[in-house]
Amino acid sequence: MFKLEERSSAIEIKDKIQVELHRGANYPHRLNFYDKPPLYDVSIEEFETSALDRLRILAEIESSAARNRTWEETKTVTATQCEKYLPLKSSNAVGADRESQRRIDHLGHFVLRLAFCRSEELRRRFIKAETTLFKVRYETDDTTEREKFLSSRDFNWVAVDKSEKERHRQELSTYQGRADTFEADRYYKVRWTRVPDLVDKRKVFVKGGWAYVPSREQSSIVYQEFEAHLQRDLLVTARYMPRLDEDTRLGGILDNLSTGFLAGVSSEWSAAPADANAETIRADMVDDLAAKHFPMCMRNSHQRLRKDHHMKHFGRLQYGLFLKVLGLSIEEAIIFWRKSFDRINDDTFNKMYKYNIRHSYGLEGKRANYPAKNCQQILTSGGDPGCPYRHFSQENLQSALLSTYGPLGLSSSDLYEVMNTVKGGHFHVACTRVFEITHSSSGVKKGEGVGGGESVTHPNQYAARSMELLKAQEEKAMMVIT
Repeated sequence: MFKLEERSSAIEIKDKIQVELHRGANYPHRLNFYDKPPLYDVSIEEFETSALDRLRILAEIESSAARNRTWEETKTVTATQCEKYLPLKSSNAVGADRESQRRIDHLGHFVLRLAFCRSEELRRRFIKAETTLFKVRYETDDTTEREKFLSSRDFNWVAVDKSEKERHRQELSTYQGRADTFEADRYYKVRWTRVPDLVDKRKVFVKGGWAYVPSREQSSIVYQEFEAHLQRDLLVTARYMPRLDEDTRLGGILDNLSTGFLAGVSSEWSAAPADANAETIRADMVDDLAAKHFPMCMRNSHQRLRKDHHMKHFGRLQYGLFLKVLGLSIEEAIIFWRKSFDRINDDTFNKMYKYNIRHSYGLEGKRANYPAKNCQQILTSGGDPGCPYRHFSQENLQSALLSTYGPLGLSSSDLYEVMNTVKGGHFHVACTRVFEITHSSSGVKKGEGVGGGESVTHPNQYAARSMELLKAQEEKAMMVIT
């Protein structure tokens, strides 16, 4: 039995151990195979936000594949997105809260496992995106830290000793094509089934079922191990999902996350201030803005409004919130909708529509500041209006794209690439490519997206960036004139 002093001392030692764990022993490496689940309490908010930040990066990785980006382009875009949404500094970084960063990274990964384990298709897409993220981090990691990480795990490879290496000198030199570095090169043996990519590219010597992998190709073993490890863990997670489905707090969050690959994850545009461009946007400017700056979904809504002089409730809500966030004030919004509904009298308009317009601006009812719908919400609503890239037939979409964006530079020769992404289900990627084509005169290059390589994830993001580019172009022209 402990004496009081002994018990007190034991508690102090335990507390010191916990402090050391908190300081970094929980996450000793920047690279992670995510072997252990997060065994601590988290709030619902932290549960969701950590997953959303990670999903932004994974969705952009999938978009990069759909846009046929080179590996270097994909790596650059992914690194930029990581720095913005999920920074993960090296152990040598000064002034960075590494423990917090790695904790968020760890938690977000496991939350997304819950969201993407529920079908074979979701698992496949998640594994592919996560493996790409791991590759980017592996290649950009500090060499010393990477070696420490590799030493911390058993990758079940066999180091080739000098005698065996010398015995196969001719074959190894032939396959590597680098006889001058043969003496310095290290080799590892693994079963050839673990490195099918290297075997396929004839980068390794194979004998007796063993592949002789040089150290510079060692990463292939690591990547394959990460992928196989994650695949096994997702299947285990899927078996336990029925128990989790009983928790009603998480079902809606996980359902929302699992649609993240469909349209990416919207940035902060849903919370943009309503008066961001209020000084420059009036009701009589909307026609011109629609023709020059609106994405296909909002352009379609505007054209239908002009044709029918009317719009159903959900269409008015979606389009009205878009205009609100773009910068149309409540006074100008009432003028815009009144002129648009020009086949009814003032009394009918005031009774049936004015209240709803004011309500969407937070001036009636519970006075909430409603955000504009993002791409994911528009794509998954399944109603009318929706996303033209998803809901239009291929013939109607091609015709609509040419008539809408032909004056802005889209040609029939561009349609093949756009329609290919549509057929692949990458609707926001198709929208992004249209943005790049129609803004090439403003200096936007293929792969640049709406800035920094980002894909379109929100109609207001598309329109605001388009307006910003035109403004910059006009300012540049004025400077030349003066």
